[in-house]
This record gives sequence, C-alpha cells and structure tokens, in this order.
Amino acid sequence: MTPVVDIAIESDAWNALGDEEALLALTARAVAAACGETKVKLKKDAELSLLFCDDAEIQTLNKQWRGFDKPTNVLSFPAAAVQDLGKAPMLGDIAIAFETCAREAKDEAKALSDHVTHLVIHGFLHLIGYDHMSEDEAQVMEDLERRSLQRLGIDDPYRDLSLIEAPRS
Repeated sequence: MTPVVDIAIESDAWNALGDEEALLALTARAVAAACGETKVKLKKDAELSLLFCDDAEIQTLNKQWRGFDKPTNVLSFPAAAVQDLGKAPMLGDIAIAFETCAREAKDEAKALSDHVTHLVIHGFLHLIGYDHMSEDEAQVMEDLERRSLQRLGIDDPYRDLSLIEAPRS
C-alpha cells in the first residue's frame, strides 16, 4: 500500500521543477517506487507530508532537531516506531531544501528532478525505519534506493561514490 502524500511548497525556487501538481506527482512516484522495493506493510490510510523549502528553513530545522547549525539536503521526522508502521496513519514528515539540492545536482551532473526523487526516496526510507549509521545499514539503504530509482528509470546515484560514511561523533 502506498501512502497518501501531502506537500507544502514554501520556496518559489521549487518552480524550477514545475507547479505543485508536478512536485506532488514526482513525490508520489518516488514513494510508490520505494514502497515497491521495501514491501513494507503500511496502514491503508497511511500518509506522510513533504516540505519543499529553502536552505534557511532547513537550517533552522536542522539546528532545532539535530543540533547542526547548517543547511542539509533532506531531513526526515518519523512519526511512528517501526513496529507500529502497520497501525500508524501518519508516517512522518520530510523536508527538502532547494539550494542544497540544486547545488548537489549540478556538482554531480544530475538532473535536478532525478536528485530530488532520490532524496524523497531516501527520506521516505528513514520514515519507515531504515538508516545509514553503520556501513551495513548504509549498504542496505543504498541498495533499496538504487532499486527504487531503477524502477523509475533513474541512474544509480552511487555508481561513482563510495558508501555513505557513517556519521562520526
């Protein structure tokens, strides 16, 4: 079951990817692809929200919730414990920052829409319990991301990169 996706667009910069309908379609496709790969059992009326914001907003969220006073590309805020996913109507929230995403896409010679799709999948996987705190966890998460993106005809974002490094204390 694919969750219902609600979006909020708080930065006009996101117009680079089209209107609200286009962003909702991109998000829904990304989440559906990830659901297809994880085989996670979600509540029939499960939902998530996604905030399309700017670097200033995500920096505020990053500082408030993670203690890092800097922008980042994507943040996820799970609303339910993994064992409760089949019962939880609200999976959580994802925030994605335009400037960071656009810069990363340009630096990595990727289409912005492909990179945002990847980050939606990445954020969704966090909502349903996946993480990359260790190399083993990172490998599992990257494999799910690759397969989800492949379903959508998007190239492997890790083909030229090593594993995501586990955060250091």
